Amino acid sequence: MPASRVPGRRPISSRSRGRRSDAKAVFLNIPYDAKFKPLYLAYIVGLSALRLIPFATLGIPGDRRLDRILSLLQSCKYSIHDLSRVEVDARRPRTPRFNMPLELGLAIAWRHVGSPSHSWFIFESQSRRAEKSCSDISGTDVYIHDADVQGVFRQLRNALVRPNNQPTVPQMVMIYEELKPVVRRILRNAGTNDIYQAQVFSEIRLAAQQLASKRLGRR
Repeated sequence: MPASRVPGRRPISSRSRGRRSDAKAVFLNIPYDAKFKPLYLAYIVGLSALRLIPFATLGIPGDRRLDRILSLLQSCKYSIHDLSRVEVDARRPRTPRFNMPLELGLAIAWRHVGSPSHSWFIFESQSRRAEKSCSDISGTDVYIHDADVQGVFRQLRNALVRPNNQPTVPQMVMIYEELKPVVRRILRNAGTNDIYQAQVFSEIRLAAQQLASKRLGRR
């Protein structure tokens, strides 16, 4: 007897279950605000130094946005979920920011019912806060970056261990510092101060990959 369908929920098709993810692709679930910019760049640099390719939800339109987010997540081998900014918004009406936990939930569900090979990681700035706000993740490693650029580099190395030629934190810092003037040029050429635009993200990612290849001696 077939299971009853839950109203409003699309069953995961056999095509979705068999979808091949990009082994180097990393879904970035992070906040997009001014204070997070240094860590945003740190994630891009750190992943590029680890020979991985970051992807973000930038540029995804509001119409059917959740479907598009899930599709992007399904295409990535890894996902990183930064819960350091799940706080009450000061703007009225004062509400907590649930986008990051929601997308973490999608990743956990995708691993269980779609792709057992998908690996998800939780990053935070404060110890034990994620476990307090969401006790269901108890027993899961939470990578604490202390809201610091070098902390992001350190924890990316811990979460995504490379078997060979693991880049060091000082090497990542060097690439990060070299990227900053490039980012300013990218923003100037794009005629914007918004670092979170889709095209800007694409150009920053490419620049980080090129600097990583140059500084780490890769072709």
